[in-house]
Amino acid sequence: MAQTWSSWKRFPDAQIGDYVEAPIGPGVYEVRHTMTGRVVAFGHAGNVANAISDLKVNGGAGPLARLFGRQPLVSRVSDLEYRTCAATSRAEAKTTASRLTGLRQTAWRRRMDMGWAARYPG
Repeated sequence: MAQTWSSWKRFPDAQIGDYVEAPIGPGVYEVRHTMTGRVVAFGHAGNVANAISDLKVNGGAGPLARLFGRQPLVSRVSDLEYRTCAATSRAEAKTTASRLTGLRQTAWRRRMDMGWAARYPG
């Protein structure tokens, strides 16, 4: 079965009553910074909606987390967007996330190799 990503959605701000529009079941999620495209969070979960809701993105870290250096992902929730990919089981979600991570690493290596080849021509 081929999985497809949802469209990008604005990250919900719980302080103003926004909510997560994501599967209440297994799947993969990706959160990125809207302006830079930098991936802020990526993973798989048995309940994607809960996983996205539980992300500490806007200074939500408690005093102990701050003491041990865990900082929030970004300063403003409005700078984020997310997308999801539903799966039929946790195992499928884990496999899909692993495959996507491998594809990203391969693309990054190719990009870096091309950059080195351009800097140091034979």
